[in-house]
Amino acid sequence: MSGLGKLSPAKRVDGNNDLPLFYVNTMSVEPQRRPSDTTRVSVTFAEHLMNVEDARNDESASSRALGIASPITSSASSFNSWTSAPASSISSSPFVLSFNDLTYSVNIQKKFNPLACCRKSRNGSSVNTKILLNGISGEAREGEMMAVLGASGSGKSTLIDALANRIAKDSLRGSITLNGEVLESRLQKVISAYVMQDDLLFPMLTVEETLMFSAEFRLPRSLSKKKKKARVQALIDQLGLRSAAKTVIGDEGHRGVSGGERRRVSIGNDIIHDPIILFLDEPTSGLDSTSAYMVIKVLQRIAQSGSIVIMSIHQPSYRIMGLLDQLIFLSRGNTVYSGSPTHLPQFFSEFEHPIPENENKTEFALDLIRELENSAGGTKPLVEFHKKWRAKQAQSPSYSNGNKKNNNASLKEAITASISRGKLVSGATNNSSNLTPSFQTFANPFWIEMIVIGKRAILNSMRQPELLGMRLGAVMVTGIILATMFTNLDNSPKGAQERLGFFAFAMSTTFYTCAEAIPVFLEERYIFMRETAYNAYRRSSYVLSQSIISIPALIFLSASFAATTFWAVGLSGGTSGFLFFFFTILASFWAGSSFVTFLSGVVANVMLGFTIVVAILAYFLLFSGFFISRDRIPVYWLWFHYISLVKYPYEGVLQNEFQDPTKCFVRGVQIFDNSPLGEFPNDVKLNLLKSMSGVLGTNVTAETCVTTGIDILKQQGITDFSKWNCLWITVAWGFFFRVLFYFTLLIGSKNKRR
Repeated sequence: MSGLGKLSPAKRVDGNNDLPLFYVNTMSVEPQRRPSDTTRVSVTFAEHLMNVEDARNDESASSRALGIASPITSSASSFNSWTSAPASSISSSPFVLSFNDLTYSVNIQKKFNPLACCRKSRNGSSVNTKILLNGISGEAREGEMMAVLGASGSGKSTLIDALANRIAKDSLRGSITLNGEVLESRLQKVISAYVMQDDLLFPMLTVEETLMFSAEFRLPRSLSKKKKKARVQALIDQLGLRSAAKTVIGDEGHRGVSGGERRRVSIGNDIIHDPIILFLDEPTSGLDSTSAYMVIKVLQRIAQSGSIVIMSIHQPSYRIMGLLDQLIFLSRGNTVYSGSPTHLPQFFSEFEHPIPENENKTEFALDLIRELENSAGGTKPLVEFHKKWRAKQAQSPSYSNGNKKNNNASLKEAITASISRGKLVSGATNNSSNLTPSFQTFANPFWIEMIVIGKRAILNSMRQPELLGMRLGAVMVTGIILATMFTNLDNSPKGAQERLGFFAFAMSTTFYTCAEAIPVFLEERYIFMRETAYNAYRRSSYVLSQSIISIPALIFLSASFAATTFWAVGLSGGTSGFLFFFFTILASFWAGSSFVTFLSGVVANVMLGFTIVVAILAYFLLFSGFFISRDRIPVYWLWFHYISLVKYPYEGVLQNEFQDPTKCFVRGVQIFDNSPLGEFPNDVKLNLLKSMSGVLGTNVTAETCVTTGIDILKQQGITDFSKWNCLWITVAWGFFFRVLFYFTLLIGSKNKRR
């Protein structure tokens, strides 16, 4: 192969580079130098992966593989053959991300002042404008790591968000280009990745499983399962996670990997498709010095494989500083230094604040910036000096030559060359006829996404059986209490009234137990936002998959509750009555879980979510028709009666119980049971019946049926819908809230600042 030299199998690097990373045989290529010093031949992660696969084959097969030079027609084929592109074609198409005069401000509402009405505001406005970015400019190149530094509130994360297209276009001023062309949002999602500051991972999945699920989301269906597994194994080696591959991620209640390993897994999740641009928000936050260094070392190798790495970092150590290529120091949204770490001493020396020889450069710079911020003049002198210094640097021949070098490749040419080297394994294709890369918004069809989402959710839930166990326990305890409280109800007036109470409590219980599902999505909320922000899968796939996988658990809970209560309470209808009761319970669980899922998409706080759910369900029960019949509800509250989720299953099971016109609940003297006359002797009651018969002209005896089940339904005002209509309406409510949940995710997960 021309240009790439001979790649050696993966080996562990000794010394300070204690990560199991891949290396290039120095006998076949030039010694590695800093990207800024010379043209570099990129060795992509896909090439590393092919190297791992070759190591598994016999020597003769490896020799034949190295002799193949077939052209690559898609990103997937990079796993099957070596690219024949010469080094010159690769090095002549570098990526350059330029940003110029980025400015971003937000409006902050002034604090309420009760005396404001007594005196006029100076500017007459109730809001203040705060500038978070003020004319930030810079340039990041392929193979380099750029770090954004500054104190808290300096604008580090804001700048990363601006570059990563996480700020609305109409709010951000300035330009961001890649190889001189403006980046479209859709294209940027395909070629870039963003690693958040928090490690958002499923706690009960192992490191290997986490990366494998990420591979199934981000890598195209055209790649075989074997190729995806090989890619994950190579990535585990690149991230230095081999010893933790079978360890669960863990959380507060389950012991798992260390903080540094979690951070590297988070990075691995977002680089599984080998992006061209990688953004990271404080990747070393919360890590000890050694773990932080290992993370940055991994990022350096990612950059050297042909990526642009841009990160915010709070206060890097001396060793980390040696790995960085470009620095941007910010102070209250202004640039106070931008350039190579090697130029820091010269810059501050010319500013008449020389850095002492044995002092950490970044610590000195940050301390000086803080001192200036607290001074009367602020950092304005340093900002102005930086502008003059950059202007003077731009006029130097070395600076001009460095900027002109390798800057003649268009974006299409650079992406085409990058794909042909094995990067962007996420559905991007390189059309060999016109050399124009095309991109799919999502790597896989929606049904593949649904299967993967479902598999991951089921696996994570199976390793936390206590979650389903707690919910089942709550349902069973409630069922047993109801079964023992309302055992074998008779067909008397009191029995009829007790049935009403049983059904009202049973139906409301199914909804209240659904409130326990609130933390489930809230735990996944930010994982979902991170994954969908860069098109790992469709929001519709997530909603459909979550809906489908919830059904088996709901069926199990419904069957347990129905079997515990139906026969013990003595409800009527036999087998058909039991089946309708079961389906109504299932529909109630479905509607309740959908309602809670929708609210969890709106409310981000667990305690607030519980409060809102409990309050709304209490209102639903109040207007269900149990406490006050529909005919007696004030007309201005009648609308709430019809949107009550409890109304429809409650009316459905009542009709299922009282629909038999031959079944009698009040006979003869029983009409006096719920009145003071009920305390009189039975003979007195019979005489009263004879007197009533004479007045009414109808013979009423002790056995005459006075009130049937149909009469009870009329007394309760249940005449609008049949029991089957009530069942279907309850099911429809569940689908309605799932649709609302989808639109909530669609609107609320844009993940962009305004």
